[in-house]
Amino acid sequence: MNMEEAKEKKEIEREDLGGHEPLEEPEGSKEIQPWRNQITIRGLVVSVMIGTMYSVIAMKLTLTTGITPNLNVSAALLAFVFVRTWIKVLEKAGFVSKPFTRQENTMIQTCAVACYSIAVGGGLASYLLALNRRTYLLAGVNNEGNSPRSVKEPGFGWITGYLFLVCFIGLFVLVPLRKIMIVDLKLTYPSGLATAVLINGFHSQGDKMAKKQVRGFMKYFSISFIWGFFKWFFSGKDACGFAHFPTFGLQAYKKTFYFDFNTTFVGAGMIVSHLVNLSLLLGAVLSYGLMWPLIDRLKGNWFPERLEESDMKSLYGYKVFLSVALILGDGTYNFIKILICTTIEIRSRLKKEDLEMDVDGQEKPIEVMKRNEIFVSENIPMWFAAVGYVIFAIISIIVIPFMFPQLKWYFVVVAYFLAPSLAFCNAYGAGLTDINMAYNYGKVALFVLAALCGKEDGVVAALVGCGLVKSVISVACILMQDFKTAYLTCTSPKAMFFNQAIGTALGCVTTPLSFFLFYKAFDVGNPDGEFKAPYALIYRNMAILGVQGFSALPRHCLQMCYGFVAFAVGVNVVRDISPQKVGKYMPLPMVMAVPFLVGAYFAIDMCLGSLIVFVLHKLDSKKAELMVPAIASGLICGEGLWTLPAAVLALAKIKPPICMKFLHS
Repeated sequence: MNMEEAKEKKEIEREDLGGHEPLEEPEGSKEIQPWRNQITIRGLVVSVMIGTMYSVIAMKLTLTTGITPNLNVSAALLAFVFVRTWIKVLEKAGFVSKPFTRQENTMIQTCAVACYSIAVGGGLASYLLALNRRTYLLAGVNNEGNSPRSVKEPGFGWITGYLFLVCFIGLFVLVPLRKIMIVDLKLTYPSGLATAVLINGFHSQGDKMAKKQVRGFMKYFSISFIWGFFKWFFSGKDACGFAHFPTFGLQAYKKTFYFDFNTTFVGAGMIVSHLVNLSLLLGAVLSYGLMWPLIDRLKGNWFPERLEESDMKSLYGYKVFLSVALILGDGTYNFIKILICTTIEIRSRLKKEDLEMDVDGQEKPIEVMKRNEIFVSENIPMWFAAVGYVIFAIISIIVIPFMFPQLKWYFVVVAYFLAPSLAFCNAYGAGLTDINMAYNYGKVALFVLAALCGKEDGVVAALVGCGLVKSVISVACILMQDFKTAYLTCTSPKAMFFNQAIGTALGCVTTPLSFFLFYKAFDVGNPDGEFKAPYALIYRNMAILGVQGFSALPRHCLQMCYGFVAFAVGVNVVRDISPQKVGKYMPLPMVMAVPFLVGAYFAIDMCLGSLIVFVLHKLDSKKAELMVPAIASGLICGEGLWTLPAAVLALAKIKPPICMKFLHS
């Protein structure tokens, strides 16, 4: 092969990877620095900045809609943008900086993701917030299973302690199995793979491409931040401002169908798939466009007219329990499916003598050997993982029942005894499907504990136990995904584990701080407000359902729940057994459930994000591949960060000067 042919072949390979260098020639595969040198002060500072910023943004998203897009790719991009900017500034000041490697990029991304993941999955917008008095009142004071003893107001001290206990232990669960799952079984972990491809691409593309991404991010970050500031001036009272603009008319506005000019949701819609956004829109049309108006007409027949709108025996009860039915139907089906697939896959792999390659199928053996050598060269001792797990388990067994007397110590013992096997099943399934089923394991624990602990203690025990099981399993799965990224970017797993621990510790502090920023400044949990925290009420009602049984449901709601569970299962079955050209259009039931409580407005924002991505790809697909992550990250971060000064102004009792409101003529 002559030089021109070789060059042409390499260009074709670059085209196949969207302009990124292929994974075959990872930087640093010839000479890798010791793990301590891969952790830099610069990287830690940037990690803290990105992790803190994303914790605030993730907390805002979870408290408003309960949906947070996967920000791993965005975090990797921001790490690249921040450090490149850092280097440029120092160069202009006459200082020489250490080269920015993909290993350092991976370290920053790992730490930042570990930090904001606590905000997403720490339960402060779901099962922990479900313990507060407002959610207790919304769930119905007269509900038999909704005991007055099941109230615990949020406090920085106990929340931080709880997060440290249930999250840190997850770091030690699967560490001894990292070689088996990444090197031997060669599990794909699509999210970890995608992040690695992106990071490798950042460090193989030219300065011209990097500058375009930096400029794109800064441009849309500035636009989004200034727009958030501008919107604030017109939101002097409730239901005022651009966030309540009746885009499609006042009648549609009453049904929550309007565009609220929220660039954070638009950016989130650009990151998630089109199917997610269309599923949200379908759920909004089905609920607020069809079902709720029809059920509301039955007021006086199905439920008394005198009931308040927020009463669980009125229309609000149907909203909550039908969304729960969709979530449980979808979650149960996928839980069983992935367990079966995982079991079959493990058995088939154990029977094979020679494991076939998955992600590295096109790589040469010498390149695989280089990665394997790097990945296993700096071993994390098994005794370290075992001792860490046992120590945190013992502390949890003592402290958690002290925090929550309703959850007996022996339930915590059983949970931590079962956690390693459950975490392995979940991480293995995520490696095959990219679906982290930790929430479903948590829901199983919720219903079991609710049934076992009785009417007085069941709700608190179920919610706390759910968080305990979910957190351990989720953190272990996220760690394994990051190990996959480390493997493909030739990053030291020991350094990555260290950064993951730093990020987790940071998240256990920034998450409660972010939560209380919103909790003190805004009306969190108000069903008619901006920060509805829908999953808090959903989780509490699931616990009540586990304690009380079907008597907690409004009239005819049980039959409707059966129908929605069947619908969720049916849609999943059709997706799995039908040809791809049909299955890819099947909606996601769990996503459809979110607008049932939140409303249609944010689904419209998200769909606008999809429309923008579609148009950009039609105009210039290659440029869109490069710029969409930068634009989306800028939109998310800009208005997301405006939340900080907005919260400070609210705490200082400084109100916007103008109320822009639309009324009937």
